[in-house]
Amino acid sequence: MKELPGAWLQKACRLLVVFCALHLSAVLFYYLAGNPRSLQRSPEPSPRGLALPRRETPTPRPHNSSEPCPDPSPLLVGPLRVEFSRTVEMKKVEEENSNVRPGGRYTPKDCAALQKVAIIIPFRNRDEHLKYWLYYLHPILQRQQLDYGIYVINQGGEETFNRAKLLNVGFKEALKEYDYNCFVFSDVDLIPMDDRNTYKCYDQPRHLSVSMDKFGFRLPYNQYFGGVSALSKEQFEKINGFPNNYWGWGGEDDDIYNRLILKSMRISRPDATIGKCRMIHHSRDNKNEPNPQRFNQIAHTRETMSLDGLNSLSYTVLKTEHLPLYTKITVDVGSPKS
Repeated sequence: MKELPGAWLQKACRLLVVFCALHLSAVLFYYLAGNPRSLQRSPEPSPRGLALPRRETPTPRPHNSSEPCPDPSPLLVGPLRVEFSRTVEMKKVEEENSNVRPGGRYTPKDCAALQKVAIIIPFRNRDEHLKYWLYYLHPILQRQQLDYGIYVINQGGEETFNRAKLLNVGFKEALKEYDYNCFVFSDVDLIPMDDRNTYKCYDQPRHLSVSMDKFGFRLPYNQYFGGVSALSKEQFEKINGFPNNYWGWGGEDDDIYNRLILKSMRISRPDATIGKCRMIHHSRDNKNEPNPQRFNQIAHTRETMSLDGLNSLSYTVLKTEHLPLYTKITVDVGSPKS
């Protein structure tokens, strides 16, 4: 029987549909074979090291351990999410940083660090803040490929707090353990929000905590040098270290600024975006009330800086502990002169 034209047309349409389906399947197969990431689910964001906007962590080129580390580090991820709503357990932080040696020491394995950095934290009764600091900073410092050590200088006793003197103590004690050439002086409640804000030293003294959330992410005034700062060994010795006679809150940062200017140095800073920091909010500490003598002391930096500093530092080490993530040095720094 002769096939009707309608039946022939129907068969032709079916063949065309089958051909198109095969063609589409082939195209889809080759597309997926060349783009396996299209089938992968995006990883869950991490509270540390998450770049905003999100980006992949760069893969460093292989280096010989004797070769200098690249500058900047290829491991940096940029803006970070920093939050204090979750509880931090010290044991967990220790487990996550098992590559840190006792005393809070770390050295890159794949290259030779460009600087040996001692990070000095003046401290008293801030254990909760310290856990957050260690939780965030150890991964940041490792991505910055620094040869570093963490020194928490704990003021023993119940006398008025003396931040600047504790920083001088940290400088002296750290040099007894290692030939550091850079010193970062950091308050325990400040966390950087961008790992491109490298905790290292520069040709000029470096102010690292440029824009804090406490001040609306703005520099409170041009002479401000508080929070987190970095000075090379030579720069610190040139200004005779920090003043020892600022008891209580306030004033020592401005004295330090005066010392730098009087020694013909200038302040280096990252830009306001890279220099963002978040502060752990807290109440004023007991025995750290505003220093009533600070304005008079600041006005006389020129006369006092050669007499008050590293060359007049006196203290007694009560205990040194090389803990898994930091070195804790408890000291007696004396009391204010009456």
